[in-house]
Amino acid sequence: MTAAALPEARVGVFGGSGFYSFLESEGSSNETGAVEFVDVDTPFGPPSAPIALGRVAGVAVAFLPRHGVSHEFPPHVVNWRANLWAMQEMGVTRLLGPCAAGSLKPSIHPGDFVVLDQLVDRTSGRVQTYYDGPVPHHVAFADPYCPELAGLAVDAARARGVNSHDRGTVVVVQGPRFSTRAESAWFRSQGWDVVNMTQYPEAYLARELGICYSGIALVTDYDTGLEGEPGIEPVTMEAVFGFLEANVEAVRSVLFDLIPRIPEERTSCACSDARGPLPDHGGSLT
Repeated sequence: MTAAALPEARVGVFGGSGFYSFLESEGSSNETGAVEFVDVDTPFGPPSAPIALGRVAGVAVAFLPRHGVSHEFPPHVVNWRANLWAMQEMGVTRLLGPCAAGSLKPSIHPGDFVVLDQLVDRTSGRVQTYYDGPVPHHVAFADPYCPELAGLAVDAARARGVNSHDRGTVVVVQGPRFSTRAESAWFRSQGWDVVNMTQYPEAYLARELGICYSGIALVTDYDTGLEGEPGIEPVTMEAVFGFLEANVEAVRSVLFDLIPRIPEERTSCACSDARGPLPDHGGSLT
C-alpha cells in the first residue's frame, strides 16, 4: 500500500530507544478500531520501518520508530532523510520527537522530561540536508525547536504529573558509544543540560521540510555519573534500556494528552518559513 492511498496524518511521532510501538496501545485507534501499516517509498531508500497510521482522540497520527521495530538501526546509521521525507509524504506538519537522554546536571533527574529549546551538534559524517545542489538554500536554525509545540508539551507533561523542565539544551553525540568522563565534564562546563544521540539531524531536516518539531527528552541516567555526587555510577546500555522499559508508558501517556492539544493551524511559530524550493529528489514535493 502506498502513502497516496491513505488519508493524511497531520501529526507525526518518532519513537526512540525502547519505544517501538504507540498506536497499538490503549487509547488510540483509527476509524475501524485497528492500526494500518504503510510502506512509504522515498528517494533516499526506505525509512526505518513501515509507518503506523491511526488516530488519537480523533487526530490522524503517523508513528515511526526511528531505530526500527527491533532497534536494528543504531543512531549513526539511521536513514534520517528517508524518515523525515516519509513523514512529509504522509502530510505531517507537526512532529513530536521523544528521545532518551542522559542528564548533565544534578538538578535533572532520571524520570524527568526536558522539553528542548536548543541543541549542540557534535555528530560527524551524518547526511544532514536535502539541499545537495544545484539549488542553494541556507536555512535559519537559531531556534531549532517549535515554540508552540514546546509549550503544549510542557502543559501535557505536567497534566500527567511528570516532573518536567520547560527548556533545555541537548548536546548530540555521534554514538554508539557513550561519553568519556572528560567529554561529559566539558559538556557540563558549557552549561548544557542533557546528552543524546538522535536529535541531530532529525530536528534540522524537519526544519528544511517546514515541519514543526518538538524534542521531548526522557532522562534515563546521569551521563558518566556526576563527579562529586556519591552513589551515581556511569551509564550502561543495560541500565538505560531497563529504565526505558519501566518508563515508556509515561511517554505514551504524555503523548496521548499532548496530541489533542495541537491546533490544526500554526498560530505562533515560523517553522514553515524556512522551507525553500526543494531539489527534485523524485518525491511528490519539489
